[in-house]
Amino acid sequence: MATTREIIDDFLRQRRIAVVGVSREPRDFSRAVLRAFNEHGYETVAVNPRATELAGEECFASVNEVRPAVDAALVMTAPGMTEAVVRDCLAAGVRRIWLHRGAGRGAVSEPALALCREAGAAVVPGACPMMFLPHAGLAHRVHALVLRLLGRYPR
Repeated sequence: MATTREIIDDFLRQRRIAVVGVSREPRDFSRAVLRAFNEHGYETVAVNPRATELAGEECFASVNEVRPAVDAALVMTAPGMTEAVVRDCLAAGVRRIWLHRGAGRGAVSEPALALCREAGAAVVPGACPMMFLPHAGLAHRVHALVLRLLGRYPR
């Protein structure tokens, strides 16, 4: 069985990633994550059922609608929505799923984790991907340091 860090590394090797739950608000953290992935050479696809376009790019209502398909999905939704999003990812054939968690509870939910396990999907059960991108900003490096000190940094 792969470690969380191995799953993270595999996720970050994928080049086409859906970011699910991207806000329509330009200053929202989800938009910063989307920009950071783009700046690091990823091809990102925004997914938000309440938007058709974000920052000049097409936005999809669900992962299952994205064409061509994505290799992985970063889920940045409220925990109550995560199980439905994971079902959508699995229906689309996406088997690499990252349930975002920053300072709060994030997208992580037990039903979503159970669904990933049952389907054999590789899941990152929390953590912020910004900590793992090269040249992360100071706030993200501090976040990683705090998690290391608390013994909660993914291994």
